[in-house]
Amino acid sequence: MSSSIFETNSPHDEPSQLTAFSINTLDRRSEHRNEGELQEALKSDNTRYFAFAQGNALVKNGQTILTLSDIEPFEPDFENAAIIGWTHDGGARITVSIDLEEDQLKDDLQLLNPRTIYSDDLLEGDLLGQLAQAASINAWINSTMFCGKCGAKTMPKAGGYNRQCTSCERPHFPRTDPVVIMLIIDEEGDRCLMGRSPHFATQMYSTLAGFVEPGETIEDAVRRETLEESGIKVGRVRYHASQPWPMPHTLMIGCIAEALNTEINYDSEELEDCRWFSREEVAHRLQHSEGDDRLSPPKGAIAHRLLQDWLDWR
Repeated sequence: MSSSIFETNSPHDEPSQLTAFSINTLDRRSEHRNEGELQEALKSDNTRYFAFAQGNALVKNGQTILTLSDIEPFEPDFENAAIIGWTHDGGARITVSIDLEEDQLKDDLQLLNPRTIYSDDLLEGDLLGQLAQAASINAWINSTMFCGKCGAKTMPKAGGYNRQCTSCERPHFPRTDPVVIMLIIDEEGDRCLMGRSPHFATQMYSTLAGFVEPGETIEDAVRRETLEESGIKVGRVRYHASQPWPMPHTLMIGCIAEALNTEINYDSEELEDCRWFSREEVAHRLQHSEGDDRLSPPKGAIAHRLLQDWLDWR
């Protein structure tokens, strides 16, 4: 058994599969799409829909995968819809915007954001992963209606999975924003670093995180963000897991990193507090990871996965 967490993949071969939004068995056919398949899918009785209003998913009787008759009353914008993939039996899954306000909701309808759907355990596994993809593509479409180069309108291509400017013909492709999220380890003290953001639940602490900047490696992003937020210098960095995070189209890149010093000097504009936690403290906090009074990130969050795997890797 390795004596260092930086020399092993334990305790899981692919911990990404244990995070929320990560399982998605749809066949995306990203490189094998034709221009007529969206219209073909819209005519098929086997097609099902994820519908969104202002970034919130339409939920009917607890279901987010809807039929055409479910969404037709809300003027779906099929002109700017997109096929996100196909099921094993060939049924298409389409993401589409609808015109629906909260005050129009009936008893069997809800508008919920993906974070709420995940945190309230309304979906799990494959369906949650499909929802993440649908939400991210829908958000990207709504932010790419006009060309960033010339300002003209864009039009869907390849079943809506990319777009093209109607004037300068510049192509636009789905966007993913990379974010590093890192568990900083003091190996000698056998403890880890966590911080508190102002928007967290009252007593909750979590791992540090930040966007990867242009021209920056994942490892250097971990080192820069950790130093900026906590004053801790980082040596070794090991990738551990990743998680799609549809708020709106982020990829969380989970890493474990080695602290080279232990004196904390945190950025008070970013964090309310930052401190070291022992294994016993982390174990206690992970046992209280649900509800408004939670002490740690909830199960399914990659921060929870990083913390739990640090406890379990031995």
